[in-house]
Amino acid sequence: MMSKTALIIVDMQNDYFPDGKWTLRGIEAAAGNTARLLTSFRESRQPVIHVRHEFASNDAPFFTPGSEGAHIHESLSPADGEFQILKHEVNGFKGTELRELLQREGITQLVIAGAMSHICIDAITRAAADLGYSNTLIHDACATLDLEFNGVHVPAAQVHAAFMAALAFAYAEVVSTDQWLSRQ
Repeated sequence: MMSKTALIIVDMQNDYFPDGKWTLRGIEAAAGNTARLLTSFRESRQPVIHVRHEFASNDAPFFTPGSEGAHIHESLSPADGEFQILKHEVNGFKGTELRELLQREGITQLVIAGAMSHICIDAITRAAADLGYSNTLIHDACATLDLEFNGVHVPAAQVHAAFMAALAFAYAEVVSTDQWLSRQ
């Protein structure tokens, strides 16, 4: 059986963009690269899955239920026929129909883009690998933010690099948008 590839775009929602509640560093560049991937998948009529996060409570710091901030950014709006998954957890597989969708559609390979590198991208990539999917993670189509731990400030670029390095070690092939598009 021939393998079937899908693009999974994770949490590219308004709250992560400028003027949102939780703006990420590099989100506009990541969205631009994600849009290039999306165009490629649409042109080749390959499946696209948009994963969108809403927290269960209005007390959440961002992605509150039904809010404008929880909507997918207009630059990456789902087209007719593209799949949409609503999640309430960090891991896009947990409590959703994502795995059933992939099985039903015969998808075995995933191209992953989105946000945040150190949380939802990390979780979905590791879970997909554990479930037997072959993953390609597009590092410049992902974004994150500065973190702080135990008094140590960690700039977003270092957060992102650390997580991409870890995922590249055992969970995904990690490449740039240009590298991926050059192989299509």
